[in-house]
This record gives sequence, C-alpha cells and structure tokens, in this order.
Amino acid sequence: MRTVRFLGAMALIMTMSAATGCRGGVSQGDFTQEELSLINGVRTAGIPEGTMRVLTIEDSLDNAVLRAASTDLSQKALLSDDYKTLERLMVATVTHPSQDGVGIAGPQVGLNRRVVAVQRFDKPGEPFEVYPNIRIIWYSDSLEYGPEGCLSVPNRRGQVLRSREIVIEYADSASRYTSTVRDTVQGFTAVIFQHETDHLDGILYTDRL
Repeated sequence: MRTVRFLGAMALIMTMSAATGCRGGVSQGDFTQEELSLINGVRTAGIPEGTMRVLTIEDSLDNAVLRAASTDLSQKALLSDDYKTLERLMVATVTHPSQDGVGIAGPQVGLNRRVVAVQRFDKPGEPFEVYPNIRIIWYSDSLEYGPEGCLSVPNRRGQVLRSREIVIEYADSASRYTSTVRDTVQGFTAVIFQHETDHLDGILYTDRL
C-alpha cells in the first residue's frame, strides 16, 4: 500500500509539473525529471517486469492524475531514447496477461501526456501502435452504442454512445515529428481511439454512461 501511494504521489507531482510547463530547467514539452523517473525507474513490487503500474480510480491520488488534462510532448522528447522506452513500456503493459487490454493512454501509466497505444483491429495482423500528440479532429454524426470497460476502472462495464468514424491527427515519426499525419478510422478501432483520447482530457468512459 505504501508503494502504491508513493507512486501515486509522484505521478501527481509530475502532473503538476507538466501543467506548468517548466520545472528544474526543463522546457515546456520536454520530459520532466518526475516523468523520466517514472519511465526509467526501478521495478515496483507486484508489477510485472518490463511493464508500468496502471493507475485506477480506486486510489484518490491516481484519480487526480486520471482527471487531469494532458499536454503535448516536444520534438526533442519524441526523438529521445526515453520516449522509445515509454512506447515499449506502454505496449508491454497493455498487452500483459494481467491487463489484456486493447488500448492505454499516458495518464493511465502516470504521465499526463497526449500519447496513446491502440490495437489496430483494422490493419493486417492487428498490431499495437503508439500515437504521440494525438487529437481527434472530426467525428461522424453516425453514432452507435457499444460495450466498454477500462483498465483504470476495474470490474465495471457499460454501453457508451460513440461515433462510428473519426479522423485522428498525430505527430508523424516519418518526418521526425516536425509535422502531423491524419488517418480516418472506422468501427471498433475508432471506438478505442475515442476512449483513449478521452483519457487525455481527463474523461472516463463512465462519464458518458
């Protein structure tokens, strides 16, 4: 319990640092020292090796992070080895048998940053892909209810009304993150993107029930 509370407190401090944009000489958009500690920190008891702790609403400090708005990462941060580590950890966390999810967002692992990992059921092989500085810039008027759950809201499910088609925009790794790319997404994968980007604005699916 003490370990969980400590990590929650560290994540909350990190959230406040990201919101102010500068701490300890770190410019806005770069990783803060708290974020780097979370990404490259020592293993936590009870957390599988190579994964990150998933924050839940059951802890008040965790919930404060989950409810905070996330910010973009700078090009410098996105080109760093730390970001590559974060990508790897997020995918490893969401795919671990203890979680077995289809998507995860930065706040769920303690970082209030606009980054999500999503399983692309609409692509061959259904790969997990990571999207930094992501936003949904268009929602279709065609809506549909569907079942949703959340790694951060244990033991609950509900029917949520979502757009059947969306357009996402995110930082383009092919341009070394100097430009953005857009993608039109439909069906269940579009639902996952809507769920995960909600997290980046402090919104949980339970708010939409």
